[in-house]
Amino acid sequence: MPLQVVNDLRLAVKPDAVRLLNQIRRFLAEEGVSAYLVGGFVRDTLLERDTADIDIAVAGDALATARLAAAALGGKYVPLDAENGVGRVVLPESRWQVDFTTLQGDIRSDLARRDFTINAMAVELVDDIETSLADTPLIDPFHGQDDLRRGTVRTVGDTVFQDDAARLLRALRIAAELDFTIESHTEGLISRDSRLVAKVAGERTREELLRLLAIAGAGARLEYLDRLGMLTALIPELAPARGVDQPWVHVWDVFQHSLRTVGAVEYLLREGDWEFAGGEARDAVPWSAQLSEHFDEAVSAGSTRRTLLKLAALLHDIAKPQTRTTDPDGRARFLGHPLEGAATAAAILERLRFSHREIQQVELLVRYHLRPTQMSQEGTPSRRAVYRYFRDTGETGIDLLFLSLADHLAARGPTLNRQQWEEHTRLAAYVLDRHFEAATLAAPLKLLDGNDIMKTFGISPGPRVGELLEALRETQAAGEVTDRQQALDYIGRLLENTPPGTRGQPHQGEK
Repeated sequence: MPLQVVNDLRLAVKPDAVRLLNQIRRFLAEEGVSAYLVGGFVRDTLLERDTADIDIAVAGDALATARLAAAALGGKYVPLDAENGVGRVVLPESRWQVDFTTLQGDIRSDLARRDFTINAMAVELVDDIETSLADTPLIDPFHGQDDLRRGTVRTVGDTVFQDDAARLLRALRIAAELDFTIESHTEGLISRDSRLVAKVAGERTREELLRLLAIAGAGARLEYLDRLGMLTALIPELAPARGVDQPWVHVWDVFQHSLRTVGAVEYLLREGDWEFAGGEARDAVPWSAQLSEHFDEAVSAGSTRRTLLKLAALLHDIAKPQTRTTDPDGRARFLGHPLEGAATAAAILERLRFSHREIQQVELLVRYHLRPTQMSQEGTPSRRAVYRYFRDTGETGIDLLFLSLADHLAARGPTLNRQQWEEHTRLAAYVLDRHFEAATLAAPLKLLDGNDIMKTFGISPGPRVGELLEALRETQAAGEVTDRQQALDYIGRLLENTPPGTRGQPHQGEK
């Protein structure tokens, strides 16, 4: 169905955008800088689509203008792309971020240097928006409005990706966000220039990748990215996984399994369907408003637990190629791949300028992605085992349960065994129930502190005190210690029977 494109820009601009744009226009007028609204803001306004991004082309130094605008508007200045003259103003008390670019020649020459026809439209900022924007002509030399109506992403020219390789990822991201189709000639240009994506600044790659992963259907988009030759250009560490066979339980090789795991994560997070299982299989997976809020939690600027879980799904087996060995009977093994994979994933995200917290989150997910199934190898895990699991993984332990389930789905695909799947989902539900049912599981009531232990047992300050406290917390979480006297008795027994330097080991028979 053709898209509705409005003709009255003023009526489509929301009140908070009007106020901000007028502030910007007045600031620019005081600085004597002429400017145009361009790009995504004009496009989204025509589509009556909400946006938090404003793009402004200025006749002058955009980086200097952005720095001054940040001070005038009370925002934060970010030199987004010094080479191409892109400066960003982030307004922390609102949803807005404003990108300033340097006008290349006159406005029509500038639009000819832009990426896609639907972004190559402009409106001059000449007066207060409430009274004049609707009367200001829309500058549209490449018929962007027509492509908006068709739902098409089309390049302005044949060198757009060579001029700025960040546009390669942007093409896919815009098509995904708008549910548009990339026009065939533009697809060919992407394939031709796909290798250039490796040269894009890490900060810009991170932003585009996160925005792509945030959209439902990201798994299919990553497969599309691969068909166009961009995925392994962006993450070359994935290339060796192509064609690496796995044990019989796996339907796909390591590379395809990794891509499929992203789609399986989306299925479990209620973002889409899984072609090899229906609603009944998903209904067996625990879900609640609490879990939905957990995955929507922001981790860093532009990322959530949801998006980082998808990224970890893509990278969780990245070390399998280099750790692959073959038993005498021909069985492939990948010993140590979670630990090596965690280091590799961290290096990739550092290169792409992810934040320390984002890297830590993905690293934990890759490192421990086998932990949930290992925890259940001897049956239902004990409360002590569940405590240790969340002690080691924190709130990431919730994410790990879903990664483990997605890994299961993406291993078996059309050969999914219903009984095995239900056993796996019951484990996830049990661990989550134990985690949520009592505050004592994650943060037991403090019965003793370090001073109590040192004073009662005559121990000097040092690591031994911390080891004893952790052993007490673990035993308390297991329900074996409930009051202060029991805690003192337990510490006393530990000191009698446990050599110094041993940290709360399990009793015989525990799992």
